[in-house]
Amino acid sequence: MKTLLKNGWVIDVFTGEKGKADVLMEDDRILKTGLIDPAQADQVIDVTGCFICPGFIDSHIHIESTMLAPAEFARACVPHGTTAVIADPHEIANVCGTVGIDYILEASEGLPLTVYVMLPSCVPATPFDESGAALNAADLEPYYDHPRVLGLGEMMNYPGVLGKDPEVLAKLKAARDRGLPINGHAPLLSGEQLEQYIAEGIGDDHECTSFEEAKERIEKGQRVMIRQGTAAQNLLDLIDLLDEPWASRCLLASDDKHPADLLEKGHLDHMIRMAAAEGKDPVAAIRMATIQTAEYFGLKNIGAIKEGYQADVLVLEDLDRLILRHAFHKGIQTVKEGQLLDFSAPVLPEKTDAAVRGSFQLRKLVPEDFHIPHTGTHACRVIELIPGQLLTKEWITPIDFDKANGVDPERKILKLAVIERHGKTGNTGLGFLAGTELKEGAIASSVSHDSHNLIVLGTNEEDMALAGNRLRELGGGCISVRNGRILAEMPLPIGGLMAERPAEVMAQQNQKLRESVELLGAPESSEPFMPMAFMSLAVIPHLKLTTLGLVDVDQWKIVPLLAE
Repeated sequence: MKTLLKNGWVIDVFTGEKGKADVLMEDDRILKTGLIDPAQADQVIDVTGCFICPGFIDSHIHIESTMLAPAEFARACVPHGTTAVIADPHEIANVCGTVGIDYILEASEGLPLTVYVMLPSCVPATPFDESGAALNAADLEPYYDHPRVLGLGEMMNYPGVLGKDPEVLAKLKAARDRGLPINGHAPLLSGEQLEQYIAEGIGDDHECTSFEEAKERIEKGQRVMIRQGTAAQNLLDLIDLLDEPWASRCLLASDDKHPADLLEKGHLDHMIRMAAAEGKDPVAAIRMATIQTAEYFGLKNIGAIKEGYQADVLVLEDLDRLILRHAFHKGIQTVKEGQLLDFSAPVLPEKTDAAVRGSFQLRKLVPEDFHIPHTGTHACRVIELIPGQLLTKEWITPIDFDKANGVDPERKILKLAVIERHGKTGNTGLGFLAGTELKEGAIASSVSHDSHNLIVLGTNEEDMALAGNRLRELGGGCISVRNGRILAEMPLPIGGLMAERPAEVMAQQNQKLRESVELLGAPESSEPFMPMAFMSLAVIPHLKLTTLGLVDVDQWKIVPLLAE
């Protein structure tokens, strides 16, 4: 079937120019552009005054972090112009091992957007935590033959790279020998250490939080993924990367984004609108989200409106608001007059489905599990949040253990716990987190990067135990409680990370959780769950908490709570 888009303005992502032209698609390919006789087409769509551009490609995302099963993720993203994502399934792989990779590949087959996969390089992410599985280079080897596997996912274990860990180097070599891209993750790494890291074939980074950090990476040959998610919001700090000579070396990524934000704000289209609002050329951002991503990942004939290219095509009403009128994925219309067209989700093999749903194996908790066995006042290490960042600070401050076991809401100091939930050790790490506004109650989540043990933040031990035990009953999820009563909950039975409910339902539950924390004293529209989820990720400086205790990321070692 031949479909003709008539009278549009085509964005040339190779030159950045816009020219009036028609676009003729046949099956999954663009057949012709220019002035085209409607008689050549089976279907003609008048797009007068609209802009035609390639579909958007997210250069780095964890589908699990949207808390949506892949089909529901597609329902949320396709209406925002996304036609492909580069997904790293290291969240569910840390829970379920290779079954987690199988799940993402099988559950994304045949969707109205293409889910490419970068193989998870760090399962587990560090030696300072306990995940549900461990994957070595040999475990990853068979997956390189899959047509949607593009390379090796983010190498978070940069100390392992710098220290020449044999298993880390084996994973890097396997991808490098195949000429495949390797994603980076090395926040604040600089100078000779950054050069050593890059020398192993690591070609990009999505952790830049300042222009100077991004500039160094580009000057040393890497590409920079500009990230705007729910927890990490770096676009405005990196906005000057939208100008040359930097723009051509940049891609757009969401990394981690909650369903409420996907539905309310959008996906990559939200980033392009933000760039335009800052006075930057939206075409520069579109190029980052299309051809520049496609070429970096070696995707042939994808990401442009040119003859022979895959017919992933968007029709936009304007370039500032980026209102999507029509979308096509491999030549099949997926959005018509702004409305998503229906599609079917793939049916999972029973073995895969059972494995991901039976992964939450938490022991029953009691309030005493959350008690720190100290008395008196001591100088302690406290994790301090940095708003809008995944980086944290180490704050050494006096803690009075005789008063609420150290909890001090007036100073915004709450108790933080990370509890092993894979049915192995039951270990519990305890510490303090500063920077949230909760005055009472507790919140908990089975989403805690990257080992995804149970993480609980609270003001009292009874509510913390209640929150954890309720998630045990649900098989994972997010929850808020106060005075022994559940305020809101969001079940996540797939690996303790995702659910198959419609994106709209998930967004409503997501929003109710956000609203419920206002009852605990948090400011309106605050989002403590996503930042909390990263407080156990011991590859992002400077201080984090895992099941084994506090981790000084800079020194790459466990440190005691007491700083005396």
